Amino acid sequence: MKRILLPAGTALLATGLLAAGLSGTAQADGDVAHDPMARNTSAAASVASFWLASNGAALRSATQYTWDSKEVRKVVSKGGYSPDGSPGTTAPTGASKPIGSAQNVNLPKTVGKVFFVDGSGKFRWCSGTSIQSNYRNLVSTAGHCVYDTDSNSATLDKWVFVPGYYQGRAPWGIYVGKQAFTHYDFDVYEDYDRDYAFVTVYNGILANGVKQVDRKDFERFTGPKRSWGGRYYILLSKDAGRLGDVVGGQGFAWNQASGKTVRTFGYPAAGHPDGNKPYSGVTPKHCYGKTTPKAVGAPWLKIEEHIGLKCAVTPGYDGGPWLLNYNNGKRLGYVNGVTSTFADQDANDRIDHITSPYFDGETAAVYNAAKNVWSGKIVGPNGELYK
Repeated sequence: MKRILLPAGTALLATGLLAAGLSGTAQADGDVAHDPMARNTSAAASVASFWLASNGAALRSATQYTWDSKEVRKVVSKGGYSPDGSPGTTAPTGASKPIGSAQNVNLPKTVGKVFFVDGSGKFRWCSGTSIQSNYRNLVSTAGHCVYDTDSNSATLDKWVFVPGYYQGRAPWGIYVGKQAFTHYDFDVYEDYDRDYAFVTVYNGILANGVKQVDRKDFERFTGPKRSWGGRYYILLSKDAGRLGDVVGGQGFAWNQASGKTVRTFGYPAAGHPDGNKPYSGVTPKHCYGKTTPKAVGAPWLKIEEHIGLKCAVTPGYDGGPWLLNYNNGKRLGYVNGVTSTFADQDANDRIDHITSPYFDGETAAVYNAAKNVWSGKIVGPNGELYK
């Protein structure tokens, strides 16, 4: 599969990446495709060590997934939506107590960055969120932030989620991807009407100090470590717990009516087509408004039922959640979309709209398959990472 920029309507999408640890042959159950990432604790420990090494140097050097900004165009109306059943919701779970009313938008703790290594070996990131699941271990993001459509490998390499990420810091831990779930049509045909993914993650890892040890213990230790000047140091870790227990999990909604108000979140970083670059990608941003009453799409790119939102953000925002019924006090709502593509509606070389796949019953089937899968933990009782 070749990475391209996808114009929806006359609009364009950024195709991209998703990823992690070990790739394998995709398996499908009906409309649901699932692929392994870090298959076991040994692989997960290796991925965690990669991102934790040198005080998070790889995290700080990563950049948003790049695409040709000159390809952004105008989205076009495709008519009404086609729900395939009754509307439904799954309630969120909260890790934070309500904080009362506020004029400013309280950013959800669940939102963060997904990091991975792309097919060319570059360190990249998208946006994502923790979402409710039976084992409180699930991340929602865009399909192109999990599957490498450029190199045609199953998933992107060394895939992790860092909620609340800020300048190399992981305040609530690093969560290594274990298994990716998406729609079969995206996995096989790159159908951007299905550009969404749900990823199970292991328990989080938090740095827990540096300890000087002898050479024997240094060689035996599994985890980040470093030696210099004849001295040996190991970076101890501790189990951060399950993702949903730490930051909460957004709810999930499908087959909802069009034209509803949503709040979207993500980490924009790329420049506009005209070269202007108003965002740094350091902190999350948000948009607010009603989704388009009609679907937007680009038939030659298999995009027929996206929903649109007026929002002047740029790539890096990909994969971020569209939250229905967002409670500003609890910082929780219902994921009813993920940012997939970017559009320029007034042809002034500035992105002014974003689009998301319409979440229907088939989306719910992918989510339901992912929400029931257990992951486990990768930090041992002495601060080591399991082999």
